[in-house]
Amino acid sequence: MTDPLACFRQPLTGSLDPMQFSSLAQFFSESAKLHGDKLAFTALGHSISYRQLDELSDNFAAYLQQKTKLQVGDRIAIQLPNILQFPIAAIGAVKAGLTLVNTNPLYTSREMKHQFQDADVKAIVILENFGDKLEHIIGDTAIETVITTELGDALPAVKRYAINFALRYIKKMVPKFKITGAVQWQSVLSASTQAAQLVSDIPRDETAVILYTGGTTGLAKGAMLTHANLLANMFQLRAVSMGIIHDGTDTLIAPLPLYHSYAFMLHMLTMFYAGNHNVLVPNPRDIDSLISVMRTTRPNGIVGINTLYLALCRHKDIRKVDFSHLRFSGAGGMALTPSVAKEWGEITQCEVFEGYGLTECSPIVTLNPVGAVRLGTVGVAVPETELKVIDDDGKDVTGSESGELLIRGPQVMKGYWNNDEATANSIDSEGWLKTGDCALIDDEGYVKIVDRKKDMIIVSGFNVFPSEIEELVNSMPEVSESAVIGIPNEDSGELVKLFVVAKNPSLDVSSIKAFCKENLTAYKVPKQIVIVDDLPKSNIGKILRRELREQELAKT
Repeated sequence: MTDPLACFRQPLTGSLDPMQFSSLAQFFSESAKLHGDKLAFTALGHSISYRQLDELSDNFAAYLQQKTKLQVGDRIAIQLPNILQFPIAAIGAVKAGLTLVNTNPLYTSREMKHQFQDADVKAIVILENFGDKLEHIIGDTAIETVITTELGDALPAVKRYAINFALRYIKKMVPKFKITGAVQWQSVLSASTQAAQLVSDIPRDETAVILYTGGTTGLAKGAMLTHANLLANMFQLRAVSMGIIHDGTDTLIAPLPLYHSYAFMLHMLTMFYAGNHNVLVPNPRDIDSLISVMRTTRPNGIVGINTLYLALCRHKDIRKVDFSHLRFSGAGGMALTPSVAKEWGEITQCEVFEGYGLTECSPIVTLNPVGAVRLGTVGVAVPETELKVIDDDGKDVTGSESGELLIRGPQVMKGYWNNDEATANSIDSEGWLKTGDCALIDDEGYVKIVDRKKDMIIVSGFNVFPSEIEELVNSMPEVSESAVIGIPNEDSGELVKLFVVAKNPSLDVSSIKAFCKENLTAYKVPKQIVIVDDLPKSNIGKILRRELREQELAKT
């Protein structure tokens, strides 16, 4: 019988050797030419092939090289949702030798200003819907090159006009703004008369992409991911997914935004190398549209987070989707609850492969093996990745005791951009990255993430992990989702507060508390329980405990 863990233990050699590409520019150029007329990306009902993507990104690179003052290594922000302009601009910028700064389109002006100042961004590609926010802060940044685009700009003429007209004049979704010198997308792609000069001789240890963390502990920090980091992580993911994702024939749905580290790695790199088809979903919160895309696409794979899978399972039309071709359902970003995994599996007949990663690790660290999935764990380390768990004194922890998870491998970032102190605090002299996550590692290498170290609640000296309580409460049939935080208390230091979104309107606080008392040690039982209509979430649907804590502190 084949060992399902064998591919996790093999070194990256032969066809999986990251050294076969000198840089991301060479990777994109050679892979696109290899796959030719196979479909690369689809968005808003329009598809482009690898050949077309190669040509369009060349045009974009030529503009950057010939019509701007940008130099190799300068930072360019890409502030776009999942539309065709994203891969065209991102790949074109890489070909021109620029460093990508992926930016959340939903950022406020304050968040944009911090990121653009911190990364010393010199250029930006931005959806016109967000142009007014850029107008307010561009004078406080080093940005000189502004390229604006409308949602439908990469579509055929008739559809482009219809979508852009509707958004601007009917739905009023494009605020007025004025940015001197801004150039429109269509003009950029047709501006250059000379071919782009592919910049592929950049050292592998140079920064290729700066991805900003969520900023859960103060201002967001920019993780510097090198060409070597990203190529290594791409081959690490490929090594453990080849048994379930088929080269050149598969179609994957992309609801997670491409500026997110996992979506960028999966769709822009791993599936690009495989020559597969990526169907981009501009708004993953529009579950009706996502269901519609799934019904017409008959996907082979999809990657999401717990809240997305929950929303899909609850949708009235989910059982109208043909899942007969679905082989891969990936989960990350937040803990996958067993109840959601079970329900998704029953609906689709496809188990969920939960993994774990960090922006600082390009981001893939662990994944559940095909044929050996263990629910409740995030799987085992991908090839050439070392893991260990330490206690508060820095000593190695083994057995059933949890501690902080540390990671060492070729995917670990170069450091934080322009922040030597944060880098030194995160990566030790031996190359171990401190994750801030509490974990357990069993004898076979399976990892269970207990919780974020900073989210841990201390009640009268006892450690309480919010995820344990949330997992329990979410198992109640009447509960849709929940979140747990610690709030200050004079007697116990902290007490546990639980927020619950009810699936059944008849659910009351007393029944929740009784269920918790029956299943939890006394100090873990929430002392305060509130039933709410919704929980604060990030743009990808991750529950933000930080915002709940801030709301509670504001009351004091």
